[in-house]
Amino acid sequence: MDVAHPTAGWEQLGPSFYRKIQLYTQVFDQDLDLDNYIVAGAPYSGAIALYRDEGKLVAYQPTRTSKPSIDIYSCAGGEPILSIPWDSGSIKGLGWSEDEKLLVITADGTVRCYFDLQGEFTQFSLGNGAEDSGVKSCRFYAHGLVALLNNNSLVSISSYSEPRPKLLAPPPEGEVHSWSLIPPSYTNSRSVEVLLSIGQTIYVSDATACEDRGLDQGPFTHITVSPNGKFVALYTKAGRVYVINSTFEENLSEHDSKSKIPPKYVEWCGKDAVVIAWEDEVHLVGPYGSSAKFYYDSGRVHLLPDYDGVRIIANDRCDFLQKVPEDTEEVFKLGSDSPASILLDAVEQLEMQSPKADDNVQLIRPHLVEAVDKCVNAAGQEFSEHWQKQLLKAASFGKSVLDIYNSDDFVDMCETLRVLNAVRNYKIGLPLSYEQYQRLSPSGLITRLLNRHEYLLALRIASYLRLPTDKIYVHWASAKVRLGSEDDDTACRKIVEKLSGKPGISFEAIARAAYEEGRGRLATELLNHEPRAGRQVPLLLSMEEDELALDKAIESGDTDLIYFVLHQLRRKLPLASFFRVINSRPTATALVEAAAHEGDGDGHEDTAMLKDLYYQDDRRIDGAAVFVREALRQPESRTAGDKLALAAKLLADNPKENAFEIGTVREANLLLRMQEGFDRDLGDNFTGLSVNQTMFKLYRLGYSGRAKKIQGEFKVPERVAWWVRLQALVAKRDWNEIEEISKQRKSPIGWGPFFNQCLQAGNPRLAAVFVPKCTGLEQGATITMYEKCGMRVRAAEEAVKLKDGDAWLRLLEAAGRGTNEGREIERVGGQVFGGRGR
Repeated sequence: MDVAHPTAGWEQLGPSFYRKIQLYTQVFDQDLDLDNYIVAGAPYSGAIALYRDEGKLVAYQPTRTSKPSIDIYSCAGGEPILSIPWDSGSIKGLGWSEDEKLLVITADGTVRCYFDLQGEFTQFSLGNGAEDSGVKSCRFYAHGLVALLNNNSLVSISSYSEPRPKLLAPPPEGEVHSWSLIPPSYTNSRSVEVLLSIGQTIYVSDATACEDRGLDQGPFTHITVSPNGKFVALYTKAGRVYVINSTFEENLSEHDSKSKIPPKYVEWCGKDAVVIAWEDEVHLVGPYGSSAKFYYDSGRVHLLPDYDGVRIIANDRCDFLQKVPEDTEEVFKLGSDSPASILLDAVEQLEMQSPKADDNVQLIRPHLVEAVDKCVNAAGQEFSEHWQKQLLKAASFGKSVLDIYNSDDFVDMCETLRVLNAVRNYKIGLPLSYEQYQRLSPSGLITRLLNRHEYLLALRIASYLRLPTDKIYVHWASAKVRLGSEDDDTACRKIVEKLSGKPGISFEAIARAAYEEGRGRLATELLNHEPRAGRQVPLLLSMEEDELALDKAIESGDTDLIYFVLHQLRRKLPLASFFRVINSRPTATALVEAAAHEGDGDGHEDTAMLKDLYYQDDRRIDGAAVFVREALRQPESRTAGDKLALAAKLLADNPKENAFEIGTVREANLLLRMQEGFDRDLGDNFTGLSVNQTMFKLYRLGYSGRAKKIQGEFKVPERVAWWVRLQALVAKRDWNEIEEISKQRKSPIGWGPFFNQCLQAGNPRLAAVFVPKCTGLEQGATITMYEKCGMRVRAAEEAVKLKDGDAWLRLLEAAGRGTNEGREIERVGGQVFGGRGR
């Protein structure tokens, strides 16, 4: 079969060429009259949504249902991918997001976002008076939309995943003849800008202001913004088209269509030309006002603009109109003498075994690398597999002649074309251009195939391009649990068999799909195969499988995860049920107890939780300890006594086993009563102090008799009592009392503490009194002690007594030989160490 030359479909507009490529034929049934439908196409050659135009009367057709529906097709048509029955009100907006979400907006401001091609959706409201005023029309961009209300208010949504409707600056009153928008990614303010034709001019509204651009050619029946946001095309009622820059500062071109009938569409073809479509006639207006015309004899056509061209949809065909890429033009342009064109001719000569092939290669030898690159790039721009192969053959022939050539781009292009040809097949219906594929990305293409349940092709492409396949398997399994007819056991077994050993599989995602479908048992079974507890637990909690969630968290050994589950259970369960769940799980009980001890992190334990926990677990000693700690923190003795009484009551049931604890509580109660008496008699606050602290305070206040009474009542050891008394006397600087104590022969704590305490308190004279009383010291320790007290002469006498010449000489040097202290040290040790002192 003869293959037409690529230039057969080219049209020249000024210096540029445009081409119309037939993508598919027999797209829709002949009895489906596109004139009666609103048609919206997703970006990057995505799905097409059809909805019957509510403003047109339609003749009854026995073969077609009269119930309204939104039908979704691929660009190849045929059977619908999905048919959505519609009974939710009048549709005022039908559009697509960049990632192929279908947006349906009703007159009352309700927005449905269909996030796959299987009918699942989320719903939200535009608010801001949309329900009262009503929606008039909508415009869409990559990830947001703007709705025009009947009162001329403008409501913007900047994200479908987190919809937060916001009002834009209101335009002036008056009829809005047409309107469009510039997406935020192309505006200086990074806010969506809305262009409205009101009166003779254009108003531009954004988040802060609405400004008049000062035009007088209006009103404009159509406004359309170029894909790069730099240019605006305006169509007037008189049939003229003006192309200006988006700042409205420069009129770039104009064209008179000479039509008195308003067109159905005015859209951009890439960023250089404008397409105007009537019922069966399409005008392509290029730079400088040049134009070309295309006619369709099959009835109404619809235009679906894309980033690098425009799709033309009719009943019997789907075409793609675009500017001819530079590399393609350079290779195929008639009369071209570019190296790439000569290389393509050379491979054709080679196929005919003509010696001219070698002559052509030698002719372009200095530019052969450039020619190979151009042929590779041009192959990527071709939809015809024949010309793809010819261009790649030319590139392969050229690089075989070169001594050195990096073939990475050639290999990548071969892979890319294989993928593009696979998805362009009419059974898939994704006629992506090379540029659209680059913008969509391979992972984005995989997602689109998954939404169409084309799992086998998605797996083959992912494997071919060395992409991860886990998302494909998870999507397949999730669809199986939603749409499959097998029982839970069979479905679980098939899914596990299929996915076993596959890396990165998230059984949690599949289990969540099963749970959302109402198959709770299947969800639980699938979760048992999820190796990551952190993913199992949240879903189990949402499934009300509380104990299983806690067990999974404990098995993981992740303390934070266990705490998370416990926190969730504490919030949702009655206290008795909560304790019943944790009591059989020692790890959970220990963590609850530890968290209660830690409390708010400031040392204030959660006593209420601890009491309940110990009561439920019949841990009376631990429960009594909580009451005791509470009592010790009470500022009032009466309240503290009540707490101790409660502690004693808990312990009273088993007096033999709890004898020690009961005694401790009694002593604490006795201490509180005595402190209460001290508070009353001495006018100071003793409540809450320990036994030692109480004795210390009494000694310091001078009530040594009462302190000794405390010592006797609580059997405080003599050593402890002496320590407390010493610290209290030092704290009150009662040096006379300490000096009286020094006259005693023995001290239970020795005399070293007296020396250290007095020295630290700043009384070296008194400290020195205790040096001779200290026993069991190391050799030379008394020298150091006297020296610390500032008594070098006394230290020197000790050095002489111990015959320590080095220490004596050190003291002499420290005092200075000529000083009085130095002479005294020399006198003390002169006879013993005379020779060393010179």
